[in-house]
Amino acid sequence: MTISHTENQTKSKDIITLASWMAGCFSNQKQASANRVLYAHIYIYFRPLPYQFFSGIGFYSEQVYDYDLWSPYRQGVHQLIDKGDHIYIENYSLKDPILYAGAARELDILHTITPENIERRYHCSMVFKRDGEKFLGSVEPGNKCLINKRGCETYLVSEVELTEQTWESLDIGRDVNTHEQVWGSKAGRLKFEKQTSFADELPIEN
Repeated sequence: MTISHTENQTKSKDIITLASWMAGCFSNQKQASANRVLYAHIYIYFRPLPYQFFSGIGFYSEQVYDYDLWSPYRQGVHQLIDKGDHIYIENYSLKDPILYAGAARELDILHTITPENIERRYHCSMVFKRDGEKFLGSVEPGNKCLINKRGCETYLVSEVELTEQTWESLDIGRDVNTHEQVWGSKAGRLKFEKQTSFADELPIEN
């Protein structure tokens, strides 16, 4: 099933553009090669889910090091929701993520993921707004997306800049009490370039 042109008439074109730009495999190889001390070579995948998963646009995502593609260090499921003046992306974790490692590259694995396999990450949604020829995204306000690392309770600060061919992101964790940075990059944004587009897999009609 696809989202027809008629159904899209009440929706902004931004959600279609955002989804089309997100759908792909991104690599920061250039950044990593230029400074191997500060940056590892990472791939980010956003693979579209079938329409029936959310009755709309959704993604499965993986982040992996180039030397260990079958052991992603981050996996997630995401639902895009049109809010008019912004796109709201709900984030979900997988109950048993190891079962779905590699799903971004293998559709046979991807299609085994069902809504029963995921759990909502409350207060961790992303808000994206169009800014000319790019989208700017950040975690929803409130400092309530909590992550415990190194025995410390932190809140996530996440910023993304997306264009048709690039994805730049910065994720850091700050101590809930002192607001000091506990984890994440201290060398600035990770800068990725799109290697492969999966836009033709989106459940939309152009």
